[in-house]
Amino acid sequence: MDIICFSHLRWDFVYQRPQHLMGRFARQGRVFYVEEPQFHATEDHFVTHVSEEAVIVIQPHLEKGAEEADVPLRQYLLLKALLDKNRVTQYMCWYYTPMALPLGSLCNPHLVVYDCMDELSAFKFAPPELKRLEKKLLASAHLVFTGGQSLYEVRKHQHANIHPFPSSIDKAHFHKARTIHIDPADQQHIPYPRLGFCGVLDERLDIPLLTYIATQQPAWQLVLVGPVVKIEPDSLPQLPNIHYLGAKAYADLPAYLSGWDLAMICFALNESTRYISPTKTPEYLAAGKPVVSTAITDVVNPYGIKHLVHIARTPQEFVEKAASELAIQEKEQWLKSVDNYLVNMSWDGTVRKMLQLIETARLHNNTYLLPAKIYTYAQSI
Repeated sequence: MDIICFSHLRWDFVYQRPQHLMGRFARQGRVFYVEEPQFHATEDHFVTHVSEEAVIVIQPHLEKGAEEADVPLRQYLLLKALLDKNRVTQYMCWYYTPMALPLGSLCNPHLVVYDCMDELSAFKFAPPELKRLEKKLLASAHLVFTGGQSLYEVRKHQHANIHPFPSSIDKAHFHKARTIHIDPADQQHIPYPRLGFCGVLDERLDIPLLTYIATQQPAWQLVLVGPVVKIEPDSLPQLPNIHYLGAKAYADLPAYLSGWDLAMICFALNESTRYISPTKTPEYLAAGKPVVSTAITDVVNPYGIKHLVHIARTPQEFVEKAASELAIQEKEQWLKSVDNYLVNMSWDGTVRKMLQLIETARLHNNTYLLPAKIYTYAQSI
């Protein structure tokens, strides 16, 4: 089974849901990961490379200034040549962005899957045609997944075969943070206590909250790990106890988390965060770090309700809950509860369940046979 995945996220940007899922699918079948085009070339061409996970990453470089209406066809001609060269005949189209639908519609897939990981229309600089294309994608998809429970609740009446798959966890990777005792070089000089955040710094970040914490508690050190995207770096608070360490490799994240006293989910409550299911929530917990979060719906339920994460509804409450947590010395009972909750959570388990739903959709639509090798893999993980 081959997968052609259309994504709005660059493969080598931040390691998140598409990388976790496509990397696992690539263990048993070919995955072609098609990024959005860049318009700067003297002539249309693809640049391809194979990731560590054996995903074939395709980067379209299109002629600058060429007619926009021809873009899907120009990409398709390049893609078709690549697929023909690799003898790709039976495949599914997997979408992370409805903006790829004009290109994907020129393909001839046996199955169409839409993994709706975010409410992209609510993000900054969202294309105006995104909602229209999403309606068409929902109408043509055989199977729809959502990146969280709240996103599922708002979409469940829009498709007959839709299923929620909240953010999961690579427990073994983040569990390393519990035993690492050497700080990365750029974190070594930062005093304690440290309150950390890892992720993209964009319009979802609660900048006033960061400013409030840093000014109310000047002895606390706020450590932010991640790239700045879609906002001006100058808009971030520049205070002596806020440290911006930039983007880091996924492999290095446990080392940074190991040196924190507490982890933050400091997202603002706005349209761009209304339906998010932050992957960092289970990652922080697997790393053994106490968490204080703003009242993001998919963090409140289940993590807040189960008392695994502190929920703060005001900046003052955020500081109070962080101060209370920093004062707690005995965390063994809490860690036991965390590990009990995470025990059955894994990206492998997510892939297994998704493959079972794909097989059911295949049988219902009578489109193609899921190879025995893949189905055996689905049962084994």
